[in-house]
Amino acid sequence: MPAIQDNRRVVITSPLGANVLLFYRMRGTDGLGELSEYHLDLLSEKSDIKIDDILGKDMSIAIDRPDGEQREFNGLVTRFAMTGRQGRYATYQATVRPWLWFLTRASDCRIFQEKSAVDIIKAIFEKYTVADFDFGELTGTYPILPYCVQYRESDFNFVSRLMERFGIYYYFKHTAGRHTMVMADSYAAHSKIPGYAELNYVPDDEAAMRNGEVVYQWLMGGEIHTDAHALKAFDFEKPTSNLLVKSKIMRSHDQNNHEVYDYPGLFTERSDGETSARLKVEALQSNYEIVHGRTTARGVVPGGMFSLAEHSRADQNGEFLVVGAEYELASDAYQSQPDPKNTLFLDCSFKAIGKEHAYRSEARARKPVIQGPQTAIVVGKAGEEIWTDKYGRIKVQFHWDRLGQDDETSSCWVRVSQAWAGKRWGHLFIPRIGQEVIVSFLEGDPDQPLVTGSVYNADMMPPYKLPDQASRSTMMSNSTKGGEGYNELRFEDKKGSEQFFLHSEKNQDNYVKNDLLEWIGNNRHLMVEKDKMEQVGGDKSVTVKGDLNEKVTGTTSMDAGMDLQSKAGMKYGLEAGTDIHIKAGMNVVIEAGMSITLKAGGGFIVIGPASVAISGTPILLNSGGSAGSGAGAAPKAPTAPEKADDGSK
Repeated sequence: MPAIQDNRRVVITSPLGANVLLFYRMRGTDGLGELSEYHLDLLSEKSDIKIDDILGKDMSIAIDRPDGEQREFNGLVTRFAMTGRQGRYATYQATVRPWLWFLTRASDCRIFQEKSAVDIIKAIFEKYTVADFDFGELTGTYPILPYCVQYRESDFNFVSRLMERFGIYYYFKHTAGRHTMVMADSYAAHSKIPGYAELNYVPDDEAAMRNGEVVYQWLMGGEIHTDAHALKAFDFEKPTSNLLVKSKIMRSHDQNNHEVYDYPGLFTERSDGETSARLKVEALQSNYEIVHGRTTARGVVPGGMFSLAEHSRADQNGEFLVVGAEYELASDAYQSQPDPKNTLFLDCSFKAIGKEHAYRSEARARKPVIQGPQTAIVVGKAGEEIWTDKYGRIKVQFHWDRLGQDDETSSCWVRVSQAWAGKRWGHLFIPRIGQEVIVSFLEGDPDQPLVTGSVYNADMMPPYKLPDQASRSTMMSNSTKGGEGYNELRFEDKKGSEQFFLHSEKNQDNYVKNDLLEWIGNNRHLMVEKDKMEQVGGDKSVTVKGDLNEKVTGTTSMDAGMDLQSKAGMKYGLEAGTDIHIKAGMNVVIEAGMSITLKAGGGFIVIGPASVAISGTPILLNSGGSAGSGAGAAPKAPTAPEKADDGSK
């Protein structure tokens, strides 16, 4: 006769069929903020069960309760193995875990921007078709996170550390064929266990005297934990703000003043920091006072509450929250017990805290640490070559980010290290779209990238051919938008060919508030393709130790506001193609040490130290005629130069 589960107090439901798998024994654990795990010993008349027919499938264990209801354990089979035979039955072992366990089997590198922790967790859960969750019990408000990175970590670790950071924990609500992950952040998410709102305490030696389900072991204990948590943060947008916060839970025992101080606090608003400090100290204090109990009650479940009654200590008769449980459940082997209703063994060890104590999950999930720098590609808005904000920050596309779109949404704004960064002074080089930059992370934190440099690659080659021109060092820019121009400051260090080279694609402005001194050991050459304007506010002195040769193909104009002095050590030559006009407002004096000669055509006058000779054909004295008029000088006013850019633009 085939074995069936009818009238059994423990019934297995699986996709294999109603009576293919029979319950024999179970050991299991549940806990707030922990993955449930149930290890089952099973019997079957079939010895050829295929692994793929059961792995990943839903399995339920239903236990009859004295009130006629059932206690359900539900999950997904994550391990299944045949272990031997027991009489006419094949024996199997199965491990059943909640759907959340599958998050431990997947990891990712992913960036979330402008989302709350709850939104991010939901986005992760929604990747899983088996996910069943309820966020409706949350009472807190959760800040928007500008930038949050999952980096080379499992989905489970990622959501766990987000929950731990913001004081969220969870438990599983089991019903027939279903288990729902309930998110919690306060006692509002917990209620009395249906059918077990009150449990009586009966000491172990009296348990046999009491009918019904009771708590038969109740061990109270306490432990000193850190009772204060201080955090400090830095916000570069408010660099002088005092972001030191602290939270403390006062206890009445001695030695109750121990503080943990940590940095960085990862917040920019004091209110967020105060909340973070409070959550951290509550997590540290969750095990301050805890009860370890044992019960025969079949409905005790983590996440549920009950009231203890009939304890000899009045202070123990109160409301408690179950935070963890271990189960041991056994039935007969289906072949030697004629009365299945009398063959159930159940023992439940549990942990509970008084309702007056807040519960937070212990911080167990570790945030990944990025070991060393990475490189990334600068990105930005389509059609732009430079994409930055008022702080000179940039956007980057990380090589590991497979969801990034290589645009201005690929990352947060990332600060760029400069050689100097003062108050409106310092260095400023903004990496441009397409360049490969070096990215470090503050304390290895994936959420805090910082650009520290840039590197060339096959698409972005150095400005000079290497290694042929390895002696050159340069700072060369590129005209934007469109290129085809550049500014450059270059050093050539090749022995015998040393050079300091300066190139401006359009204008060069030198603005010197005091002196500009130049010393040239050899020659200086200056070529101006169009005009040169020069203005001197005071005096101008030029000393030429050799010759001064100037050639003007147009007109030379010189205007002296007072005297014009010109002196030659030997000869002074003056020649005009047509006329020379000398005009004085009063006197013209021409003096020579030996002689003065005036010559025009065939006539001349020679004035010497001994005589004055006049020759002409004829020579007219007081014979009429008129003297020519001197036109005088009319120099053109110089064009005023433009003032150099003083850097204030």
